[in-house]
Amino acid sequence: MKVEPIKFSQYPFIVPTEKRTVNKLEKLIEEIKECGSINTASTAIKHWNKFMDELDTQFSIIYVRYTLDSTNLRNKKAMQVMDELSPIVNKYRVAYNKILSKARYRKDLEAKYGKYLLKQIDLSLKAFDEKIINESIEENKLCTRYSEILGTAKIPFRGEILNLPQIGKYMQDIDRGTRKEAAIALDKWLGEHDEELGDIYSQLVNLRNEMAKKLGYKNYVELGYYNMGRTDYTAKEVKKYREQLHEYVVPVCQKLYKQQMKNIGVKNPEFYDYSVSFKSGNPVPAGDEKYLVGVANKMYHTLGKESGEFFDFMVKYELLDLSARPGKTPGGYCTSFALYKSPFIFSNFNGTAGDVDVLTHEGGHAFQAYLCADFKVPEYRSAGMEACEIHSMSMEFFAYPFAKDFFGKDASKYLYHHLSGALEFLPYGACVDEFQHYVYENPKASHADRCAKWKELEEKYTPHKKYDDCPTLNRGTWWLRQSHIFERPFYYIDYTLAQVVAFQFFLEDQKNHEKAWKHYLKYTKMGGKYPFTELLEKAHLRNPFEDGNVEKAVKGVSKYLKQFEIKE
Repeated sequence: MKVEPIKFSQYPFIVPTEKRTVNKLEKLIEEIKECGSINTASTAIKHWNKFMDELDTQFSIIYVRYTLDSTNLRNKKAMQVMDELSPIVNKYRVAYNKILSKARYRKDLEAKYGKYLLKQIDLSLKAFDEKIINESIEENKLCTRYSEILGTAKIPFRGEILNLPQIGKYMQDIDRGTRKEAAIALDKWLGEHDEELGDIYSQLVNLRNEMAKKLGYKNYVELGYYNMGRTDYTAKEVKKYREQLHEYVVPVCQKLYKQQMKNIGVKNPEFYDYSVSFKSGNPVPAGDEKYLVGVANKMYHTLGKESGEFFDFMVKYELLDLSARPGKTPGGYCTSFALYKSPFIFSNFNGTAGDVDVLTHEGGHAFQAYLCADFKVPEYRSAGMEACEIHSMSMEFFAYPFAKDFFGKDASKYLYHHLSGALEFLPYGACVDEFQHYVYENPKASHADRCAKWKELEEKYTPHKKYDDCPTLNRGTWWLRQSHIFERPFYYIDYTLAQVVAFQFFLEDQKNHEKAWKHYLKYTKMGGKYPFTELLEKAHLRNPFEDGNVEKAVKGVSKYLKQFEIKE
C-alpha cells in the first residue's frame, strides 16, 4: 500500500517494542529460509524490505526528534530504546543476509537485483555478528551521551548562555578581541569537559577494538572500513591519497592563509583569526531564514524542473528545521524517511555564511534522496558516504550564480571565502583521517597520547594553527569537537574525496553550465547502484586515488581564485 506524503509535524511518533519487532523479524526470516527459487524469494524480499522501511522510518523519526530537542524526556527515552534495539535488529539483518549470500539461487538474485547488492551483503557479514551485540548497544549509548554533552553545552559569554553554534558565530566576529574572548570561553568549556569526553572516546575505542578482535581482525581499522561499506579500496589506497593531499594541497593552503592574514592585518595570528577572511568581516547572508529559503526556492527552480519540484516538496511537507535553539544538538545533517519517501534537513542557522551552505550542501543530499526514493532496492537509494558527499558539495558550486541573491553586496566575498575554504578543508580532512588510523592501530594509547598525536598531525597538515590563548586546545584537544571521530569512524576522509570530485563539476560549470548540470543529474540519479570508483567511471569523473588527479583539480581551483582582488 502506498503511503501518501504528510507534513513532518503529523508523523506518528512510534517507539518500536523489542517483542513486536523480534516476532516480526523471526517470521520474515522463516519466510526467506523456506524459499527455494528466485520467484518465492522475490516475494519474501518485498515483505522484508517493506518492514525494514517501516522500522527505519520509525528510527529516523526518533533520531530527528531527539536532535531537535535532546532535553525532552520522551525523546531521550526513545533514543535509549533505539540504541538497545538497533543492534538486535542488526542480528536479524545478518541472519537474512547469510541466507541470501549462500542461497542456491544466488546467481538469479544477482541477475535480478545486481551483483553489487550481493557484494554489499557479503561485506555486511564481515562487519557484524550477534556475538558483538552487547558491545554495539554500549557503543550506541556512548555516542548518544557524547551528542547530549555537545547538544546541551552552556557557555557563559557576555551575560548570556550560549550553545556551541552560537559561540561559533562570535568566533567569526570582525573584532579580534571578540573572537579571542569567544575562543577563550569555548576553551574553558572544553577544559571542563575534556576528561569526560576523553573517557567516552576511550571507552568507544576499547569497545570497537573488542568487536574487531571478536570478529577475527587485528584491530578496528579493517572492521571500520567494512562498516563504511568500502568494497573497492582499502586503507592502503587512502594512505597514498593522503600523501597527495599533503604534497599538493598543504603548500597551496599555507599561501592562502598567509594572504588571508595580510588581508585582515594580523601579524601574529591565532587559530581564531583564520575564521575571518576579510578586514571588513566575513560575508553575511542578505536576510533571515525566511529570506534565504526564498532565495533557495528561486535557485532550485532556476536550475531545473526536477530540482524545483524537490524544493517545493521540502517546504510543503515541513522537511526543513533550520534555526538554532536551546536543546537542539549542534551541526547539520540530512536524513530521510523511507515510508514517506521524504528527505529531511536539520541545521542550526546562526547568521553566518554557513547558513547558505546548509541550504545547498544538505540540499544536495536531500535532492539525491528525493530523486532515488522510488528505487525498489533500498540499498541502492543512497550511495556510499564518499559518493553521497559529491551530490552535496557539487550543489554548493551550482549555487554560485545565486550568490548575489544570497549575499547581496557580499557576493564576491562569499565566492572567494567558500572556494578557498573548500580547498583549505582538504588538509584538515586528511588530519582527521590519519588521526583515526593512529587511534585504532594503537588502541591502548592514553587520552594524553591521542592529544599529543593530534597536535603532531596539526603541525603536519595545518601548521598555521596556534592556540597560545587557549590552554585546553593547546594540548591538542580540538578533535573532541569533531563528532565524526566519535560517532562515525573513518567517515571524514569521504568529504575530501568528494570535494576533489566536486571540483570537477565546478570547473566544468565555469565552461558550460547546461552540460555540467546534465552531467550532475546523470551522476545523482544513479544513487548507490555501484561502488564509489565504478560510479565515477560510469559518470566519466576522474578518480582521486589515481596519481595526478588531486594536483589537476587543485591547479584549476587555484587559477580561478587568482581572479579575485581582495582589498577589504
